[in-house]
Amino acid sequence: QVQVAESGGGLVQPGGSLRLSCAASGSIFRISGMSWYRQAPGTPRELVAGITHGGDTNYADSVKGRFTISRDNAKNTLYLQMDSLKPEDTAVYYCNAVRLGVGYWGQGTQVTVSS
Repeated sequence: QVQVAESGGGLVQPGGSLRLSCAASGSIFRISGMSWYRQAPGTPRELVAGITHGGDTNYADSVKGRFTISRDNAKNTLYLQMDSLKPEDTAVYYCNAVRLGVGYWGQGTQVTVSS
């Protein structure tokens, strides 16, 4: 079993920045891909960004150039640096970790972008 816990959400003004963190614990050996998803009220959960164990990344078109995903394998921690935030980025952000083909989710952290 893998446990993941997100932190770093909050209220920020448009154009501001936030950094989300996701700490993995438990059976962390052989965690491969890690990703950030988000879900706004009334919408399906969507992929924001993903990163492989080796560091290859992919991003949703809506966040390219504004968000940066990274991971520290030694600390078993995933990050999401979010810059130039927009009101449409408001959502609950979830961390997902994949181990041996099984995905594990955190409880989510709320990000609200509003003036």
